[in-house]
Amino acid sequence: MWPFICQFIEKLFRETIEPAVRGANNHLSTFSFTKIDIGHQPLRINGVKVYTENVDKRQIILDLQISFVGNCEIDLEIKRYFCRAGVKSIQIHGTMRVILEPLIGDMPLIGALSLFFLRKPLLEINWTGLTNLLDVPGLNGLSDTIILDIISNYLVLPNRITVPLVSEVQIAQLRFPIPKGVLRIHFIEAQDLEGKDTYLKGIVKGKSDPYGIIRVGNQIFQSKVIKENLNPKWNEVYEALVYEHPGQELEIELFDEDPDKDDFLGSLMIDLIEVEKERLLDEWFTLDEVSKGKLHLKLEWLTLMPTAENLDKVLTSIRADKDQANDGLSSALLILYLDSARNLPVSYILMDTLLS
Repeated sequence: MWPFICQFIEKLFRETIEPAVRGANNHLSTFSFTKIDIGHQPLRINGVKVYTENVDKRQIILDLQISFVGNCEIDLEIKRYFCRAGVKSIQIHGTMRVILEPLIGDMPLIGALSLFFLRKPLLEINWTGLTNLLDVPGLNGLSDTIILDIISNYLVLPNRITVPLVSEVQIAQLRFPIPKGVLRIHFIEAQDLEGKDTYLKGIVKGKSDPYGIIRVGNQIFQSKVIKENLNPKWNEVYEALVYEHPGQELEIELFDEDPDKDDFLGSLMIDLIEVEKERLLDEWFTLDEVSKGKLHLKLEWLTLMPTAENLDKVLTSIRADKDQANDGLSSALLILYLDSARNLPVSYILMDTLLS
């Protein structure tokens, strides 16, 4: 089966990733993969979880604990700058969700297959010629770490790979589903954090300059920094779209801002199924992976309604919090699906650039 998976991966690289890279930056318009060989070491599945509750009867949801460590040969070039680079080996570890839907009455019984990671996987890439790649205009501000983050986020929800298995399936609805809901996160305050800043070569312990990183899938928010405070008050509000549950989680990490490397102050993971059940959670949560510290959050689950009957009520309810959110709070959600485009005007500036 692995050789056929490799064929699918090569097709994905050439038909999806390559055009996406070319369109991301004018300097990358001549980007291409010259060789794609994933190697002979197959993907390992270390565990499988099948969901039986809170699942549509027309679908099957699986979570696969996957691990891939293998040598490969992936060569790429940017002809415009005579740049060549490649990948010698890849490691990837994480939880991949597989959705089989819709279930149908004829063979092959499944209309389509969707794949994505619920959260950013652990990814390591052994590059060749990376310095050449980073010399390309538009890429010289990047680093190995930033490139890995970009690749990882491309694999994470709401991004997904959808493969139709029958011709009748409505692929657009599967590839771009309507969100299940909106999570409103009130990032309020923390207490009793660890003091990471020290003086007199570590003899005297001081305070910290804490801030938070909040993640839901590939949606990432960062709070302001509170200087020299072990009991910071942020009083900020964020909103994140939730595309999948069960299984999706709210991830929060606290750090102490430093001139060199920021120190870790604790983390927290909350299953969004619990938030949906309660609709509103206003609690103090004990931080994980540290000896002390707790975080005060208020979490609201907002259901998407197909009509505007309750819009006035919603507008009234958010006025008290409107000054806390960086971009204001949402009262409605506009979903726009761009199906295709035809007869677009030719960019003569771009053509001149490619021909020169």
